[in-house]
Amino acid sequence: MPNGILIIDKPQDWTSMDVCAKVRGIFHEKRVGHGGTLDPMATGVLPVFVGQATKGVEFAENSEKEYIAGLRLGLVTDTQDTTGSVLETHPVTADRAAVEAALSCFLGQQEQIPPMYSAIKIGGQKLYELARKGQEVERRPRPVTIHALELLSRESETDYLLRCRCSKGTYIRTLCHDIGQALGCGGAMYALRRTMAAGFTADQAVTLEQVQAEGSSLLLPTDSLFAAYPVLLLKSDGTEKRVRCGNPVTLPDVSDGTYRVYSQDGQFLCLSRAEGGTLTSIKNFFGA
Repeated sequence: MPNGILIIDKPQDWTSMDVCAKVRGIFHEKRVGHGGTLDPMATGVLPVFVGQATKGVEFAENSEKEYIAGLRLGLVTDTQDTTGSVLETHPVTADRAAVEAALSCFLGQQEQIPPMYSAIKIGGQKLYELARKGQEVERRPRPVTIHALELLSRESETDYLLRCRCSKGTYIRTLCHDIGQALGCGGAMYALRRTMAAGFTADQAVTLEQVQAEGSSLLLPTDSLFAAYPVLLLKSDGTEKRVRCGNPVTLPDVSDGTYRVYSQDGQFLCLSRAEGGTLTSIKNFFGA
């Protein structure tokens, strides 16, 4: 059975679940999940997990992400992007220097109010379902972190391209809206491309057409998700048996930290944490 990770270059107008459904059909495998939703208008890096690799979805969802976003000044929409209905228009007097100055205010930890057109649930209902009925409800600000925010180019008097590296849960269209508010003229996102997610980059991404043609040869191994962590190779049958049974093991010579743990023959077993000479599994991936 297929197990591994596909780095899909999500096409525009597809939902992330559309992509998963296509992959399920190609591999005839029910266990397929993605590592972080992209809106239909967005393109770019969408990690898709197949088979036992779906155990790693939670780690991808919680990872940092990077985007190239198009910011259009001078308008406010109900969706905070240009797919929505225009609520306001304003003249744009801000120049490149003013935009760059505004961006600096959004670096670091922020409180961001989620948009009404989002899948967040309040009172058991998704916000976008309420928004489509013309309802607006109070949303609590949520903490997010903007690690980097850079002005790449000025495309026109109103349009700018931005690069943003941010934490889980950051809404880039809300960021564009908020930048427009800070500049006093309103703003909306007109394009979005994700260039990095879970450590995977756009140059690793493949199209759905390639997956259809080449199949499982494009699957990356599950442990590629944890490439940033050092390797720990188990050296005895007894230690390996305890790890496979989900038990902590004593390894006094191993420094504290998180490790990719492998069997004696090189099979990826688990992501584990070493502390005080004891190795404890964070997540097991036997057979993934």
